[in-house]
Amino acid sequence: MNPAAMPDPTPIVRLSTAYWESQALLTANRLRLFDFLADGARSADEVAAGLQLDPRSTALLMRACVGLGFLCESGQRFENTPVAATFLVSRSPAFMGNVIRYSDQLYAAWGRLEESVRSGQPAVPAQTYLGDDPARTRAFVQAMHDRALGIARALVPMLDLSGRRTMLDVGGGPGTYSVLLTERFPGLHAEVIELPGVAAVARELVAAAGAGKRVQLRDGDYHSADFGSGKDVVLMSGMFHRETAQACRTLIERAAACLNPGGLLVVSDVFTDEGGCQPAFAALFGLNMMLTAADGGVHADADVMQWMAESGFHRLRAAPLPPPMPHRVVIGEKA
Repeated sequence: MNPAAMPDPTPIVRLSTAYWESQALLTANRLRLFDFLADGARSADEVAAGLQLDPRSTALLMRACVGLGFLCESGQRFENTPVAATFLVSRSPAFMGNVIRYSDQLYAAWGRLEESVRSGQPAVPAQTYLGDDPARTRAFVQAMHDRALGIARALVPMLDLSGRRTMLDVGGGPGTYSVLLTERFPGLHAEVIELPGVAAVARELVAAAGAGKRVQLRDGDYHSADFGSGKDVVLMSGMFHRETAQACRTLIERAAACLNPGGLLVVSDVFTDEGGCQPAFAALFGLNMMLTAADGGVHADADVMQWMAESGFHRLRAAPLPPPMPHRVVIGEKA
């Protein structure tokens, strides 16, 4: 083959070492390196002494973080870049460290991808972070809360729930969406159905937000819990990636049954285009869910719209959340 016509192997080389970058970030976050630099520049020796690390290894890690754009160096002293100061320092209101810590916890699971592809079983049983392990459950719910704060700030302005009074938040995790939606739309009250271990942590977060009178947590498994009736809104956010296509259809049918005529079903998640291959992040997210949930995967928003139409919803619309959010929302009205 003519060398000029040969494909470029750069993407292969780049991906084969991509975990170097992610592990450098995950480790620096785990060590609270960015917090230690929050008040100003320090030398690698000062950081090593303060965090009880090896000086030479610390310098290598910090220079890697410079290369990645999280730190800058001047005169052998290091400080956070604006992006690190905004998103990686715990006292910042935009702190993403808990979300990153959840990715850190999944690092070993991704090393078992081949095993899961061969067996069809998740590398991490969902029960370990949905109630069986209290410490891991708390860390998971806190990470989902921090993540939801960012997503909800993009999602909430896209929804008009004016005049609606009752909302069912199915599998609502930390209750973050319900807190923000009931705050934005006075008179709206929400009920969140969630597993007991998750709901226990969510109650603390809802109370801390001062939303206890607007948002109620109900212990239950949304696969079998009663959805009730007379609802104006049903929210299903970040759930479908844990479910088979048939389970999603069933949840949509149950939402239709509990809604008043004209009621809204709002489904938000990471969705792919038709065919399931693009965007690449969404396709990879499907692998992540396969590793962490028995029926985990990813669906296309076009399929969700079709399932909703089959269950009697009309005025269907789908829209992406603003970048950098990888999520999309599908909205339908009960005929």
